[in-house]
Amino acid sequence: MGAGGSPGDWSALETRVRSHLERGEHDAAARAAIERLNPAVLPYLCTRLAEADAEEALSIFQESVWKDLPRFRWECSLRAWGYRLAHHASNRILRRPHRRREGRLPSSAASRLPASMRVASGRHEGLALLRASLPSDEQELLTLRVDRELEWEEIAAVLDGNAPALRKRYERLTRKLEQMAREQGLID
Repeated sequence: MGAGGSPGDWSALETRVRSHLERGEHDAAARAAIERLNPAVLPYLCTRLAEADAEEALSIFQESVWKDLPRFRWECSLRAWGYRLAHHASNRILRRPHRRREGRLPSSAASRLPASMRVASGRHEGLALLRASLPSDEQELLTLRVDRELEWEEIAAVLDGNAPALRKRYERLTRKLEQMAREQGLID
């Protein structure tokens, strides 16, 4: 079982949530959804935000589930919908005016890191630095596919995109990361 849980786990949750909603038990449906989604969504938020901001985004996410679940139309999986709400919550934090002044290093910045830092920290940390040097949208795509193990249709629902286009973008991104890692001497 991966980070996202088995398909059966999500299917059982969807059945339970739908049942609660059909009986008009909105609080019970929201509680069940939040209890299952929180452990999946929080690590995702932590990859996009600092810890304190991730906690705040989690609160925004929970409020959104509570408020919006009765209107959920089931056009995608509950898991994808939850990640979409988390995506919006993190973007809300990232769009705050005081955060706009903070900039990310451009992708080429990783190539200027001191060699001693790359070697001393090891391959895993070196790869993490390369990944961190990517633009946030590329980091998010990697997180959803690799770390959270979402399917392409779910990723498309989260990012409001087209699954084949996102898959192609992911393929280009992995080739880019591979090239960056070769240039840094992290892989042969």
